This record gives sequence, C-alpha cells and structure tokens, in this order.
Amino acid sequence: MAKLVLLDTGVLGLATNPKATISGAVLLWIKRLLREGHRPLVPEIADYELRRELLRIASKASIETLNRMGTKLGYLPLDTETMRRAAELWAKSRAKGRPLADKHALDGDVILCAQAQLLADAYPREDVLIATTNVEHLRHFVAADEWQKI
Repeated sequence: MAKLVLLDTGVLGLATNPKATISGAVLLWIKRLLREGHRPLVPEIADYELRRELLRIASKASIETLNRMGTKLGYLPLDTETMRRAAELWAKSRAKGRPLADKHALDGDVILCAQAQLLADAYPREDVLIATTNVEHLRHFVAADEWQKI
C-alpha cells in the first residue's frame, strides 16, 4: 500500500545539510520511497521551522536544497482547517497534561499532526505517517516513525 510520508523538520534538516554525513543517506531514502510508489511530502510548517534557521545562519546551499525538495516532492500547505484542528490538538494535549511545547510557543508539532490527521481523513485508502527523528510526542496523535524504519 502506498504511503503518504510527511517529512518533519528534523528529517528535512538532515537532508538539506551539506555538512552532515547522513544527508546522503536521507536523500537516498527519499529516492527509495519514490521508487516504491510512496509520496514523501514537505509540510509547510516543517519548511517554515527549518527555513527560518537556515536564513538565520545564511545557509544558501541548504535553502536551495529545501526549495528543490518542496518542488520535486509534494508540498503540503497550511490552511484554516489545519490550524483549527491544530488548536483542538493543542487544547487536548494540555487537558491531558501532555503538552508538546511551551504554552506560548507556536507548537509546530501539533500543526504537523493536524496536517497528518486531515490528510488521513482525505485519503482513507492510503497510510499517512510522519517520518521523524523524534517519535514520542507525535505518536499521541498520529502514526509516526523514525525515518530509517519507514
């Protein structure tokens, strides 16, 4: 079964860092996903979280790689429905005593989880999961796994 794989900020960071020895492995992994018929996606919230840091450190090569990934892979934009779902997830996690971030933080993880949930609702015949470097808090809301295990 084809998978829709949302790449989180950590995975995108590994893939776009020309100095990271693992970046080549991540890019090969993405190519393998494509060959196998899966659809890796660049969520806008992950792009934002990574891009702001790349701009801060003026990493032109990494920004260019991120731009190419957003063009060649699918790009998952934010919309009102996503942000409203994210607000619900944020409130639920707080009510359960499991916040994913500081109460004043934007909390990109709940936004990413909202995108994954809505994508799963829209494509019920496809597996939707988040490829990440930090599984624990995402698993409370959506299917997520370490990128190497997908």
